[in-house]
Amino acid sequence: MPGFEGSPETTAERKNILLHTPLMALAIAAFGIGTSEFIIMGLLPNLADDFHVSIPKAGVLVTGYALSVTIGAPIVAIATARLERKLALLLLMGVFTLGNLACAIAPTYNLLFAARVLTALCHGAFFGIGSVVAAGLVPRNQRAQAIALMFSGLTLANVLGVPVGTALGQAYGWRFAFWAIVPIGLLAATAVFFFVPKQAAGSGGLLHEFRVLRKPQVLLVLAMSVFTSASLFCVLTYIAPALEVVTLVSPHTVTLTLLLFGVGITVGNFLGGTLSDWRPMTFLIGALLTLIASLIALYYAEPHVVPAITMILLWGAIQFAAGAPLQSRIVDQAAAAPNLASTLNQGAFNFGNATGASLGGMMLTAGYTYRQLPIASILVTSLTLLLALISARLDRKHRDAHIAEELSVL
Repeated sequence: MPGFEGSPETTAERKNILLHTPLMALAIAAFGIGTSEFIIMGLLPNLADDFHVSIPKAGVLVTGYALSVTIGAPIVAIATARLERKLALLLLMGVFTLGNLACAIAPTYNLLFAARVLTALCHGAFFGIGSVVAAGLVPRNQRAQAIALMFSGLTLANVLGVPVGTALGQAYGWRFAFWAIVPIGLLAATAVFFFVPKQAAGSGGLLHEFRVLRKPQVLLVLAMSVFTSASLFCVLTYIAPALEVVTLVSPHTVTLTLLLFGVGITVGNFLGGTLSDWRPMTFLIGALLTLIASLIALYYAEPHVVPAITMILLWGAIQFAAGAPLQSRIVDQAAAAPNLASTLNQGAFNFGNATGASLGGMMLTAGYTYRQLPIASILVTSLTLLLALISARLDRKHRDAHIAEELSVL
């Protein structure tokens, strides 16, 4: 057809496809990692019964994973700093796949815990390196969209991967859920191998970038990331037994609720990322206030089936909308070391996961009920709000000082 093959529109479409293919490969990997991380919440009662441990002790599997990400992310990032980035991603997916295989065959609770720690080692570094690779695939003005496309696999894991995995685990045993993740890891590694282009390694000078931690605004973002995740996981870790004990629903309804929660966080993540471009700190403060209100509503709704499920959906959306501005803010505030800052922020989120799961476990061990967990999350969210107000004040001071400096030059 005349003019078809060489038309600018066709060339642009082909280029767009070529760019999106490696991004989709990264998204598949993100889907697998997200499913592996979050699926443990829906399987907690099954694991506790199988290994004859308490629910709080089973919740330590969440804590161990999160701490492994927190501690392991910067270490693995430094260890892979001189590797070609595609090779580093393939090695990390290999660790991920072996870790889930080990989870599926673990004969004891302690070996399952060790397998979860192994699996978690690839988490933070993969998303840190993957973000750099995704940004390098597109023009500068499309980097945020590219990174968002990669992370869409993580939110899709909560919409599809976790509910389906939970249903499989409840129907055929929790081990089957981990067996199902192994081929996802192999598929992701294959897609990365064939579709992600090679990128040169970093300069290897990652250690000196830790100087960025001397900046107060960077530390404030990391702290807010910790508290935001702690607020989430204090409730989310024990959502399955809470729904069964407090709301009195069946395991199948728990699966449906997790599906709705996944829909909520996907919508919240999208809206948060879009609206926070308007006025990031104003949006963050407003979202945190709304989050506190949603947790209060969840506390009162939990004994009633329809209100409880509805509030879990809304709470998830608001929670992820509030967390959305933090990843972009850490990059903005750490312009001299965005790669390390992004990796450290992943560690901060997961340290919050561990802190929240531990807080909920300690409350349950101390005799508090599942219904009282949202109260603890309200207090943690209030600390996040305080830090956000301090950060906004520092922003104003920096802006006023910049304006004064410009006026003095004039």
